Amino acid sequence: MKNKSVQTEIDACYLYRKLAENESDESVANIFRQMSEIEQSHAEAFAQKQNISTENLILPSWRAKTLNTIGKVFGYDYVLGALMDTEKSLSNAIIRTKERNKMEITGTETNHVKILWSILEKDNSISGTQQARFEKRHKTVGGNAIRAAVLGGNDGLVSNFSLVMGVAGATTSQEGVLLAGVAGLLAGALSMALGEWISVKSSQELYENQMAVEMDELETNPAGEERELALIYMAKGIPETQARTMAAEIMTDKTKAHAVLIKEELGINPEELQGSAIEASLYSFFLFTIGAIIPVAPFFFADGLLALLLCVSFSAVGLFLIGTAITLFTGKSVWFSGLRQVAFGLAAAGITFGIGKLIGVAIA
Repeated sequence: MKNKSVQTEIDACYLYRKLAENESDESVANIFRQMSEIEQSHAEAFAQKQNISTENLILPSWRAKTLNTIGKVFGYDYVLGALMDTEKSLSNAIIRTKERNKMEITGTETNHVKILWSILEKDNSISGTQQARFEKRHKTVGGNAIRAAVLGGNDGLVSNFSLVMGVAGATTSQEGVLLAGVAGLLAGALSMALGEWISVKSSQELYENQMAVEMDELETNPAGEERELALIYMAKGIPETQARTMAAEIMTDKTKAHAVLIKEELGINPEELQGSAIEASLYSFFLFTIGAIIPVAPFFFADGLLALLLCVSFSAVGLFLIGTAITLFTGKSVWFSGLRQVAFGLAAAGITFGIGKLIGVAIA
């Protein structure tokens, strides 16, 4: 059986190759091809160390194939986000292991995302516009919509499963359980949607205010802003004379100077402020609803013990699938992650059912 490290590198090689095949910008596609080659060399090195025949290093895992399918359906930006998050978690695990074993940290443990950025910075064929585009894409998928979907569905399922079980423990009324389940679904989904709207909107307003302040500073104290910009470039390793020249040239165009300052000083990409708060809130509402409908669904067509057993069964299956989906990011065993999710979900529901039972007895 192939070593897990070998399989991880094979999967990364496969996914970077798919990213290259589906990238319209040839310069960026070339970067992905280089990363694929790097991952292939890692796979061969691990295979040689584990005495695994290199002839077997051709098949990606189900995880990699699933991510590729997601890329085909929803776009490969999702794949890039999941791939980079996985590599970051793996590199952090290597560093923690070395620290625990008191081994030397050489710097080679850093994740492959940094290698990718190194290629971007050194490849003269990559324009500043392309780098900005790639950076925006990476930041956008860094939060990872796939993960958001998994966590949103999990929140809905676990919270409403626990609520339904708690009410079922307190009463034998199917109507009461159904009403509580539907109410919990709507209340949770609306709360998630409102929270997401507030989060996105407040971030946009904060950044817009910071950008306005920066423009005021630029108009009232241009000399100070020029010195500040020169210091930023010097902190990046640019010689002082060159940094001051660059800052002076940029300050000749106020619009350009403002754009550079909000990016270099504030770390804000204006394009990221164009996201819709309403779209984000609807997305959260939809994801929470998908998870929350699972435990309450049986009470629409069954009652009594059958409805309760179906509720537990449906929820257990949903929890296992969510645990399986989580392995897209963690690389853990499907059975381990799935069963762990089921255990935690059933434990939460069992506790609320017990509490409901106690309350029901006390009221009776």
